[in-house]
Amino acid sequence: MLKTITKDKLTVQICETRREMGDMAGRDIADCLRKLLAGQEEVNMIFAAAPSQNETLEALCAAEGIDWTRVNAFHMDEYIGLAEGDPQTFVTYLYDHIFGKLPFKNIFCIRGFEEDIEAECARYTALLEEYPTDIVCLGIGENGHIAFNDPWIAQFNDDCMIKKVPLDEVCRMQQVHDGCFPDLEDVPTHALSLTIPALTKAKAMFCSVPAKTKREAVTRTVSERISEDCPATIMRLHDHAVMYVDSDSGADLL
Repeated sequence: MLKTITKDKLTVQICETRREMGDMAGRDIADCLRKLLAGQEEVNMIFAAAPSQNETLEALCAAEGIDWTRVNAFHMDEYIGLAEGDPQTFVTYLYDHIFGKLPFKNIFCIRGFEEDIEAECARYTALLEEYPTDIVCLGIGENGHIAFNDPWIAQFNDDCMIKKVPLDEVCRMQQVHDGCFPDLEDVPTHALSLTIPALTKAKAMFCSVPAKTKREAVTRTVSERISEDCPATIMRLHDHAVMYVDSDSGADLL
């Protein structure tokens, strides 16, 4: 690790490499899980789906001493309009990287393929209320979003837990940069996303943000005033939030 800094309540761990970043994040998430499981019957977790999470999820899957049969898993956002089982859905990513690798008690997925989106939002809201979130594993978008709460629609005091959102061009181009879609026109224009209050209700937030494409977003998260113009800044008000970056994304912090 190269450096640790604190901004308001947010701790930022700056690692030399992406692998070191993922290993540290995975280790810290595993430690938090063990502590929670020692004091409560079940733990409820929300996972982001993006290539930025690869190393963190790999490290978490390798962690020992965790009874995953007492952990309930949720996912953070999902495209609207892709067919069930489409390889480009976020839930497919999560099954490939963690849901299909560990024996979770329950896996609750957002169904972006449903025709009645309002009913799907109501169903998922009820699940989130039944299983209050303990841990969120997230990233930050190139435009500073968390989940699909882009700057122009993010609400720190949103009264919804999940909602349909339009995706701006920066957000959609990130999916192309990440290799998830070949061209901009292939990226869906709308998604279902957990809202900012749904994420910040968690007891702990662990945010993995590698790569030079995220450098500006990381810098803004730490240096700008806390506002919906850069939704990720809300983590600076959370009592237990840690952001993990590598030397590329965290270059301005060094």
